[in-house]
Amino acid sequence: MSEQHTYRVIVRGTWDGLTEEARRRLLAEAGEHGMTSMRFTEEGSLSYEPAPLKHFSMRYVVVSDAADGEEMAGAIAEDRAEATLKGLGYGFGDLRSTVTDLDTMKINRKPASRR
Repeated sequence: MSEQHTYRVIVRGTWDGLTEEARRRLLAEAGEHGMTSMRFTEEGSLSYEPAPLKHFSMRYVVVSDAADGEEMAGAIAEDRAEATLKGLGYGFGDLRSTVTDLDTMKINRKPASRR
């Protein structure tokens, strides 16, 4: 069995070709998708600003083979985002991702004397 790593992935994109119904729904639900809703989850959390209704981000936790690396984790998260947004009937474009490997991330801790 290969080693698994946990990745945090932020998928960013732009709204594109939104129907009037989708636009109304996004504006009505904007309060649920602001800064306080940003969480890294397996199913993803959507966040966006209602004015202007232009960009969005989705945050994911992806667990995959370490050998596949960050590029694969980004592709998995982008696929999840695409499926979710299509399922909700939202038009989008220009998906891109930023990936952090939590298993290789260095944590700098302050010495006890500096706390």
